[in-house]
Amino acid sequence: MKTTAEANQRIARIAAHLHPTNFQMEESSSLRPANCRSKGAGPGFKVAILGAAGGIGQPLSMLMKMNPLVSVLHLYDVVNTLGVMADISHMDTGAVVRGFLGQQQLENALTGMDLVIIPAGVPRKPGMTRDDLFNINAGIVKTLCEGIAKYCPKAIVNLISNPVNSTVPIAAEVFRKSGTYDPRRLLGVTMLDVVRANTFVAEVLNIDPREVNVPVIGGHAGVTILPLLSQVKPPSTFTREETEYLTTRIQNGGTEVVEAKAGAGSATLSMAYAAVKFAEACLRGLSGDAGVIECAFVDSQVTELPFFATKVRLGRNGVEEIFPLGPLNEYERAGLEKAKEELAASIQKGVAFIRK
Repeated sequence: MKTTAEANQRIARIAAHLHPTNFQMEESSSLRPANCRSKGAGPGFKVAILGAAGGIGQPLSMLMKMNPLVSVLHLYDVVNTLGVMADISHMDTGAVVRGFLGQQQLENALTGMDLVIIPAGVPRKPGMTRDDLFNINAGIVKTLCEGIAKYCPKAIVNLISNPVNSTVPIAAEVFRKSGTYDPRRLLGVTMLDVVRANTFVAEVLNIDPREVNVPVIGGHAGVTILPLLSQVKPPSTFTREETEYLTTRIQNGGTEVVEAKAGAGSATLSMAYAAVKFAEACLRGLSGDAGVIECAFVDSQVTELPFFATKVRLGRNGVEEIFPLGPLNEYERAGLEKAKEELAASIQKGVAFIRK
């Protein structure tokens, strides 16, 4: 027959999962947090998702719960977090899930985290540009980054909230003001552009997209997205018509989804997939894996702009190395100049939002 203490421990595990911040116990009780598995699963990393109840946040939370590199998963949002947490906490994977609701629980959500992923903000709607999102999402990112600076300043930050070309500079300025800025640890997630490029190029070449790797540089909006088709792996050649078709489709991939959903949302599922792919690369880098190379929008000296997306090598401190652009063909050089012109304005807009 199982002892009362064992039964109490089982009850404590359940209660701590369902009410991680409210579960209270008498000093004399044997139901103590130290005895609860919810203190943390096996070896792995602690990850927080800020905006976990949104269109990107929910599938992102589910996919991160499935990742074997994650031991503790904190879900934060201003609405519906506890429902999302309860739902995915039933999945029989190793990560322990906790939910946090509202600004008053942001400290608990962030404390001790190794990686913070931020998909928070409003999505694009038909006819809406990424700049239209700015006034709303800029304030959200500012508030969340102030929390990161205070409660987990050493965490790697993966910023998804659009417009990334402006929100990454906003985050950098917030961290600078707090004295915690480490450019190696702030990464704008442009992985969806790479995922789309790999998929669309594979369709043209009639091969498996998992065999394709297209570097995508610049930024994460419209003409600032510049796929380097001359550097695609496996090495391939494209006609001028194919190059223009692929470049335009990759640049307008988000609009393609927004219009197809006809007002019912934006690219949430593919973005969640891309975000998890990038987050896993960051976690592999943190764990010491060698040769982890992905594209990201980071503090950079590759061009005259202060931020730029290129290939980076990820390691224990975040960005360990930023790679040069490599050889560009004439079409790509022209595209680079267009990208830099628009990107400069977007970066300045983010900086000005904090410095005003």
